[in-house]
Amino acid sequence: MRTTTRFVVAAIATSTIFALAGCADAQSAGSGETTATVVDGGSLAFAIGNDPISLNPSGTGSGNDTLYVTRQLVDSLLYQNPETGRLEPWLATEWSSNDDATVFTFTLRDDVTFSDGTPLTAADVKGTFDDIIAAGAASQASALLIGYDETVAVDEHTVEVHFSTPNAAFPNSTATVALGIVGASTLETPYDERADGKAVVGTGAFTLGEYTKDVETVLERRDDYAWAPEALGNDGAAHLDEVVFQVVPEASVRTGSLTSEQVDVVGGVQPNDVQTIEDAGFPLVYRGNPGATFGVYFNESRPAVADLDVRKAIAAAIDPEVVRDTALNDLFAVATSSLAQTTPGFADEGDAFEYDPEAAADLLDEAGWTEGADGIRTKDGEPLSLKLAWITNFGPNQTSLELIQQQLKEVGVEVELVGGSVPEFLKVQESGDFDLSWQNLSRADGDVLRTTYSIAASNRLHLDDPELESLLQEQAALADPDARDDVLAEAQARIAEQVHQVPVHELTSILGTLPTVHGVSLGADSRLDSLVGAWEEAE
Repeated sequence: MRTTTRFVVAAIATSTIFALAGCADAQSAGSGETTATVVDGGSLAFAIGNDPISLNPSGTGSGNDTLYVTRQLVDSLLYQNPETGRLEPWLATEWSSNDDATVFTFTLRDDVTFSDGTPLTAADVKGTFDDIIAAGAASQASALLIGYDETVAVDEHTVEVHFSTPNAAFPNSTATVALGIVGASTLETPYDERADGKAVVGTGAFTLGEYTKDVETVLERRDDYAWAPEALGNDGAAHLDEVVFQVVPEASVRTGSLTSEQVDVVGGVQPNDVQTIEDAGFPLVYRGNPGATFGVYFNESRPAVADLDVRKAIAAAIDPEVVRDTALNDLFAVATSSLAQTTPGFADEGDAFEYDPEAAADLLDEAGWTEGADGIRTKDGEPLSLKLAWITNFGPNQTSLELIQQQLKEVGVEVELVGGSVPEFLKVQESGDFDLSWQNLSRADGDVLRTTYSIAASNRLHLDDPELESLLQEQAALADPDARDDVLAEAQARIAEQVHQVPVHELTSILGTLPTVHGVSLGADSRLDSLVGAWEEAE
């Protein structure tokens, strides 16, 4: 099918090749020269660390492990090429925007069907987006539709998405799994009853065969699939008959399963297992994650951290290099901004952060926090004791936070670590019962700052910074890439100046594969891409 791209939102139109900071370019399994012939058939055993929790693509699951699975079930309107960052056709062949980035028009392919045999139409796109808005906070995708007004099905294969405020990043957002299009039968099922995936009807290269909670998810090939993005190298049905995502919580057990060839691919490779896999002669697939960096974020409605001097003191007391070198390895970059280096619009704010525990102590003294007999500072009889919420789905998080806890204690700040699953973390954030949070958000667009910090978004950090808000809204209305990058740079400078976040490290996604596995790759968001082109050499 011949496709023509009339417009690619300028914020994403970049020729920059995403690479890992401080190490070699991101790798792809089987990307090197091979004399093997592509093999059709077979089953790919893929070990992941967490149960998906929800197979509803716009629902809230367990982070990357969920998205690895749901990416195979649903397709997106557009595809963001991980090598170039550019948007390319997928379910939509053409797309355009009005001048102020409030109305986006998509022309759909006319040969796509859902797994239940029904054809893809503009009504399905409208239904999917309206459904996300109706789900509200229950949907992880709602933050991508800030300012959403309505979707209009112009005709069977033309759809317009309207926003009440500019949203220049929306075309990029349509490339995410969270905005993957689902069929009418899915939308007829109550939102909170879709987690087991039985009601999920998508246009993806695979369909759900079986889901056993905390054990495995079995996906089966769609024989009639024929609309993958050109960059994935396969214009027909998937080569594999099935993919089995096995839940293996212990990272070392996943690594052992790979090196003993009990599984074909493992996800969530931990830094201390990298050498083991390389020593076994097995390829690594890795890529630096774009988006909001891992770091300490603040609930600025809480009195202690509402004080800028306290936030500055916390920043000065944390040594990111020690955290990275102890908990991770050099595949992970030390963060120097609220955005990761692989994100379009990144600006280096490293000069704004300097490890200086003596300066931290001075700042706390000036803020009225005096050191007590036990070393913990107090003010007006209250200890400087802060609750830090974090997610347990990334192994090194605990080590990183125990180091930060120790570093802050050395300047008189007591930190209580409250860990939990993604849904548990979000519940704590919604309740506001936290002072600090340890989080990140992978997304291949600088607009992730608006998602994270805007008071018009979820506003879980309870910021009151009109200057930052103005910058976040301004960049969302700019189609010119240079102008938008300039505003994003100002926003990053403002976040650093006001210490709305203390950047610590960037995330790198790492997979391990058998040498016989080909076509397993990470997308522009550094999560597992569609496996439509994946295959394994015959024994």
